[in-house]
This record gives sequence, structure tokens and C-alpha cells, in this order.
Amino acid sequence: MKAGYTLPDVTFHTRVRDDSIGGDNPFKWEDKTTADYFAGKRVVLFSLPGAFTPTCSTYQLPGFENGFADFKEQGIDEIYCMSVNDSFVMNKWAQSQNLENVKVIPDGSGEFTRRMGMLVRKDNLGFGLRSWRYAAVVNNGVIEAWFEEPGLADNHGEDPYGVSSPETVMAYLKNAQKEVAAE
Repeated sequence: MKAGYTLPDVTFHTRVRDDSIGGDNPFKWEDKTTADYFAGKRVVLFSLPGAFTPTCSTYQLPGFENGFADFKEQGIDEIYCMSVNDSFVMNKWAQSQNLENVKVIPDGSGEFTRRMGMLVRKDNLGFGLRSWRYAAVVNNGVIEAWFEEPGLADNHGEDPYGVSSPETVMAYLKNAQKEVAAE
């Protein structure tokens, strides 16, 4: 993937709260498409190897969550966190992280991630197929800027983190805004 590419058209199987259901688990299935998430918006999308994993839970997700107001100031409408995890896992992770700003997208089957060219094997960690870590600024479904961690490979011995960090994406947005102002 790279800047200028259009995101793949995929249907995501999500669980959404519906208080009319009642009980301890008031959620229903709701399919959402790539267009539902990305059409008509400028967003940050970041994808990571797995919910509840150390780097994802300690740095990347909290960094985007805590910096949400700054991202809004730079013209970002939404921030999405994606992982090759099912909706149950992603919703529970969002709850455990007390998310109020970042929205999670479950790519349970890895179809979106595969079509992005970012699906890798992590059998060396017992994960199976997962996403390589990346971030993107997406404008109306088209990639504006791409931030991919180095070393994309199956069963990579490390989990590189830095290129897709909130700080790197913010630096891009601030620089892009300066360039527009200078025109």
C-alpha cells in the first residue's frame, strides 16, 4: 500500500450496543462496510498485531486516544484502530482501555488486512495470521499518507514500533498543514 491507493471494499462484522435488547449483553450484529467508516471523512487508521498485546495497549492505542483533540485540530474526523481480531475481542479491549475517542474495527477474518497487503504469519508467537503494524491518513477512502513499520515479513522476530506511532502521524499532519498554509 501507499499514498494514492483506494482502500479495499470489505464488510466488517461488528457487534454494536442496542439497549432495547436488555440483559447482560445488549449487543447485536451489524455489518459495516469500508464506506461506512471512511466515506466523506479524513481519518487516521492504525492497525496492529493484536488486541491486549503490550506495545498496542501501552503505547500505540493510548497515544492516539490521548492525542485525539490534537488530531481533530489537524483536520482529522475519526481515529480507527484495526486488528485481525473478532468484534467480541475488539469491544472488550476498547472497554478495558476506557476508549472514548478511538473507535475499533474488527477484521476478524483478516480480509481487509490481506487486501491491504499487510497480513503476516505470527505463528512464532502463537498468533497465526495477523496484521503488520501500520498507520495511514485516509481521506474519503483514499490513502493520503502511509506509515509502515520496517521489516514486513512472516514470523518476524521483533515487533517494530515507531513509524506508525501517534507522534509520527502527528508530525506528518502538522507538516502537511504548514505546506498548505505556505501555498
